[in-house]
Parts: sequence; structure tokens; C-alpha cells
Amino acid sequence: MQQRFLGRTGLRVSELCFGAMMFGSGADEATSHRMLDTFTEAGGTFIDTADMYGRGVSEEVLGRWLKGRRRDELVIATKVFATMGDAPNAGGLSRKHIVSAVDASLRRLGTDHIDLYQTHVWDATTPIEETLSTLDGLVKAGKVRYLGASNLSGAQLQKALDVARARDWEPYSCLQPLYNLLARETEWELLPLSAAEGVGVIPYSPLQGGWLSGKFRRGMANPPEGARGSGAWERRDSEETWQVVDALLEVADATGRTPAQVALRWLLQQPGVTAPIVGARSVEQLSDNLGAVGWELTAEQHARLTSASARPLPYPYDVLAYYPGREPRTGPRTDFS
Repeated sequence: MQQRFLGRTGLRVSELCFGAMMFGSGADEATSHRMLDTFTEAGGTFIDTADMYGRGVSEEVLGRWLKGRRRDELVIATKVFATMGDAPNAGGLSRKHIVSAVDASLRRLGTDHIDLYQTHVWDATTPIEETLSTLDGLVKAGKVRYLGASNLSGAQLQKALDVARARDWEPYSCLQPLYNLLARETEWELLPLSAAEGVGVIPYSPLQGGWLSGKFRRGMANPPEGARGSGAWERRDSEETWQVVDALLEVADATGRTPAQVALRWLLQQPGVTAPIVGARSVEQLSDNLGAVGWELTAEQHARLTSASARPLPYPYDVLAYYPGREPRTGPRTDFS
């Protein structure tokens, strides 16, 4: 597995990140530890979790696996925001909650530092200055190495970066958005912004809850039993979805790879993407995902998937896309038809 720099930082992470959301729930502890062994034996170094996964259980399972391992060879990421108790300040991004939450995560993980500490979602009830100054203090105290964010709009990410720059605080170095062949809205603002600001991008749900794994196929009357994405059947059961699935199966057949590997490979070859986050419930499922590395889609295959998953852009992105890199104008523009 190749190593990539996380945005503009000097931190190297494996090109796939292993998501630990299922630890202790979708996968028992023994299976979770076997998957971690499989991931690291394949060259993986980057592991992502969150305090809210199983109300701390995921961090605890990961922490017990970390014991006796070479901690400095791994990049451990977790998140903060979720309500973790009944007290009034047991959630959100206030100074009080962040300081308590990071110490709790450190205890559960059994480590003295978190490599990448991410805010899980924007907190509209807390001033961004309070959140960022607190996170900066964690970096200065040595409890955290780098900062990241998840589930932000382009305006929110830009504001956070501008405030940190103006105050000389540690900025967000990483963004964790939803991004895959069925969810490409991240391309509208977040990817260009991240590239311009030197922010790494680690997409979650790269297989859209199993819709891009090969389990879902045109002509089905009902979703596959037990599939994670089955709850979205009524919303996803559309021609737009099936044309993406058809193209995915076509390219998978041409490459001799599984649909999941092809969907992940497309994401790995997207500009600005650092490391897609792969989750799994079994060693077999993880091993299949790991087959996304070590090869490349041809330009034609990549373009086939990109074209099949393209959707009409809403305003103003349609106008902006229509006039990319125009020559400097010499007179009034009148061609906005």
C-alpha cells in the first residue's frame, strides 16, 4: 500500500484508511482485531474511529489492539461532537466538552496522543473561535498532532480556515466528507477548496452503504437482505442509480476486479483525494476492499464511471462550470444564455 501526504502537512498516511465504526457492533472484538492485523499486514497505517461509535466501544476495542504495537508506526484518528452522557455539556464543540472528550478518547484508546482529531460536524451553537482556540491548545499541549473536520459546507470550512489563519491557530489539515460515485456533491466546492488550501480529503462511505459493492443490481424488486444500504431503497431505486451500477459492473468485468474494488479505485484516482475510508464487518470483506490498491483504471475506464455518475449541476455551479478559465474579458459579457 502506498503512502500519501495528508494535504500540505508532512504526515504520511496509507492510501486506504480503515474505518472502525463497526468495531464492537457489526464486528465482535476478535474479528475487529483480525481485521486490524490484516489491514496493517497489507501496509495500512491509517485508522479512523470516533467517540460516538458504540458510545466509546469502538475506541476501546481499538485501544486494546494497540497495546504492545508500535504506536508511532500508526496514524490514529478519532472525532468529537456527539453527546456522550446526560449532562448539559456532554456534547458539541464547546471548550468544556472538547477538553473532557479528548481525555476520554485518550483513555479508551490507551495512548498519550491522537494523531488526527476531527470535529464530527459543525456546531452552530458554539462560536468557531471557541472551538478552534481549544483545538489549538490541544495541539500545543501535545495531546493532538493534527486537526480535521467532517461534514462541513464549503463556507464553513473556509471560515474555519480563515479564522485559524488570522489568529495563528492550528488549522484543519484534513476533511472527511461523504464522497462516492453516487454522491459527488463534494466536487462542487469542497474538493477545489481543499486543494487550494492544502487540506487532505479522506472520504467516508466510498461504497454508499453497499450500493457500489455489487450486491445491488438492476431488476431487483427488493434490496438484498441484511445490506446496510437497504434502508435507502426507495430513494436510490432510480434510473440514475442503476446507470452507475451498470457502468460499475461493466468496468469490473473488463478489469477482472470486484465492483467494490473498482468503486474504490475510481475514488483513489480522483484529484485531491488522499485516502478513502473503508469499513468492514469481516476479514473477507476487508480483504476485498484492499484489492483496490496496486493497480489503476485506464483513462477510458475512469471516464466511463465519471460520465455514468455525472448529474446536472444546480445553480450556480452550472454557470461556473460553463465558463472555466475564460480569457480576460475586454468588454461587457452578454452571453449568459
